[in-house]
Amino acid sequence: MKVIKQLKMITIMFLLFIVSTPIFAQTGVEDGDGLASVVKIMVAVTAFLIAVILWLVLVNSEKGEKSVDSKSSIFSSLNFETSIEDEQSILLDHDFDGIRELNNKIPPWFLMTFYASMIFAVIYIFKYHILFDGEGDYQTYEYTEEVRMASLELEAVAAESGAVIDENTVTVLDDATSLANGKVTYDKHCVACHLSKGEGLVGPNFTDDYWIHGNKINDLYRIIKVGVPAKGMISWQSQLDPVAMQEVASYILTMRGTNPPNQKDAEGDLYE
Repeated sequence: MKVIKQLKMITIMFLLFIVSTPIFAQTGVEDGDGLASVVKIMVAVTAFLIAVILWLVLVNSEKGEKSVDSKSSIFSSLNFETSIEDEQSILLDHDFDGIRELNNKIPPWFLMTFYASMIFAVIYIFKYHILFDGEGDYQTYEYTEEVRMASLELEAVAAESGAVIDENTVTVLDDATSLANGKVTYDKHCVACHLSKGEGLVGPNFTDDYWIHGNKINDLYRIIKVGVPAKGMISWQSQLDPVAMQEVASYILTMRGTNPPNQKDAEGDLYE
C-alpha cells in the first residue's frame, strides 16, 4: 500500500513538472508582451503549488489517519483533519459550559492559497510599480501603446496598397464617383450640424469665403479626422476610413460659392 502511494505521489509530481516546465522555458525565451510573461509565470507557480499541496496530502495520508476509510482519507488529509477517535489528543484545556475546543491545524489548501496570494502580490508590485517602464497610469499607457501599434499596422496596410492618405498627403478628388460617395457620407453624418446645402446651423457655413480652420483640403481632412471637441465637432477617424474622409472633404469644397438661401453668418477668416 505504501509503495502504491509513493508511486501516485511521484506520478503526480512528474505530470505537474511536465506542465510547468515548458511554461517557464517559454517565458524565458520569448520576447513578447511582459504581461503575458507574468501570466505564464503565475500559471507555472500555480501548477507548482498544486504539486506541493498534493504532496502534503499524500505524505499526511501515510503518517496519519489509518482508521479513516479510503473515501474520506484524501479529504481528511487535504484539511489536516483529525479522526474522531484521535480528537482527545488535540483538545484544549479550557472549556465553557462543557464545550471544549479542538486545536486543529490550518488546512494546507488554505495556507497554499495564502502563500500564492503573497507571491502574486510580490510579482504584481514588481511588474506594475517597480519595473514598470511606461509613464503615468498603466491603463492609459497600455491604451496609448495599443493605439500606436494600430496606427503602425494601418500605415503598413496602406503602404502595401500604395495609398497612404493623411492630412499631409490628401488631395482633392473631382471625379463623379468620389464626389457622390462624399455626398452620401455628408448626408449621413454632417447634415445635422451643417444642413443639406452646407449653409450651416450648429456648425459653420461651407458656402462662403470665411473659414475657421482653413479652406484647403488638408485643413478640412484634419478637422474631420481629429474633430474640434470644444465646439462639438467629434473626431470621425474611428468611424470613417481615410478614403471616406477624403471624399467628404472634397465634396464640402464643391459647396463653396453656391450661395444657398438662409446662410449662417460668416465665421472665421476671409480666404479669397
